[in-house]
Amino acid sequence: MASDPDRSRPGVKQLLENAGNGSCADCGAADPEWASYTLGVFVCHSCSGLHRNIAHISKVKSLLLDPWSCSELEIPECLQRNTTFSHLEFMDSVGNAAAKARYEQLVPAFYCRPSPSDCMLLRDQWIRAKYERKEFMYVERQEPYSAGYREGFLWKRGRDNGQYLSRKFILSEREGVLKYFNKNDAREPKATMKISSLNATFQPGKMGTAHGLQITYLKDNSTRNIFVYHEDGKEMVDWFNAIRAARFHFLQVAFPGAPESEDAYARGEVFIGSQENRYSVLAGLPPNTQGSHWPFGITIATPDRKFVFACETEEDQRGWMSAFQMVVSRPMLPQDFAVEAYFKHKP
Repeated sequence: MASDPDRSRPGVKQLLENAGNGSCADCGAADPEWASYTLGVFVCHSCSGLHRNIAHISKVKSLLLDPWSCSELEIPECLQRNTTFSHLEFMDSVGNAAAKARYEQLVPAFYCRPSPSDCMLLRDQWIRAKYERKEFMYVERQEPYSAGYREGFLWKRGRDNGQYLSRKFILSEREGVLKYFNKNDAREPKATMKISSLNATFQPGKMGTAHGLQITYLKDNSTRNIFVYHEDGKEMVDWFNAIRAARFHFLQVAFPGAPESEDAYARGEVFIGSQENRYSVLAGLPPNTQGSHWPFGITIATPDRKFVFACETEEDQRGWMSAFQMVVSRPMLPQDFAVEAYFKHKP
C-alpha cells in the first residue's frame, strides 16, 4: 500500500500543468522541480536555494525528492481568517500566475528582471525584493533606485595596479551624469560619465567578486571601463538599477515615441535604415568570425560598418531575418534621418 506522501506526489506534479506553473516563478527557467509551499510558487533548483535565504518567509520542497504529506499549513494571512490549508490545497490556491500578479504588480520598466543565465546576486535580490521587502507592491519602497539622484561610496579597481580603493560616486539624472571623486573633499570629479553612453553589467567571474559591476562609457569616442563593487549586495543592485533608471528616463526624453521596454537598459543600439540608403540584412556570418557557439548567423550591413548576430536555431534565424527585412524594405521617413544622425554623432 502506498504511503501518504507517495499518494500526494502525483497531485503535486499535476499542479505544474496549471497556467504559469511550467516555468520558474522568479527567473523563468523551464520545468521547475521545487516549490515554496508557504508562498505557493514553483521554482527552479537554483532559485530554491535562494529562497532558503528568506526561510522566515519561504519554505521549499523538492517535487521529486521530498515527501508531500497532507499536514496542515498555518499561513499568517490565512490565520487572520481562521483558515488552514494542506500543502496541496495552498499550492493549488496560489500558483505562479497569481503570485506574479500580486508580488510583481508595480515592477518599474527599467528594473532588471533576471533570467536563468543572470548572476546569483541579481536573482537573490530580485527574490528578496519581491517577497521579503515587497518593493513591487508599494511604490514608496522603490525610492533607493528610482529617486533620480544617488550618492555613496563604492570600491573601484585601480587601472594600473588592480587595487580596489573606496571612491565617492554621484549619479545625477538632472545633470545627466555619473561621476566619481578620488578624494572625499575634492571639488572636481576624477571622471564624468554621460548617462547617454552609460552601460552596466554584473561581471562576477571577470572581477572575482560576486558583487562585481562593470560600468562602460564613452570618452573621446572610445569605450572606457571601470570596475566597482560593494560588500552589501542590495546596495550594489540598487546602484545598478539606479543607473538603469537614469538611462531609461534619458531614452524617454531622447526618443519620446519609443515604447517602454521591460528591459529598458539596452546592452547596445544599432540603427537600421532602408536598403535604399545602403542598409542590408544577410544570412550567415562573415568568414573567420570568432566567439560564437551558435551556428545560424545574421549580418546587418550599414553604410559605416557591419554588425553580426548569432541565433541558436535555424527557426530563430528565419524569424529575425524576416523582421529585419521588413525594416530595411521600408523607405526612411524624415524622423528616421534625424535618429540616424543622432547615432552617427552621439557623444
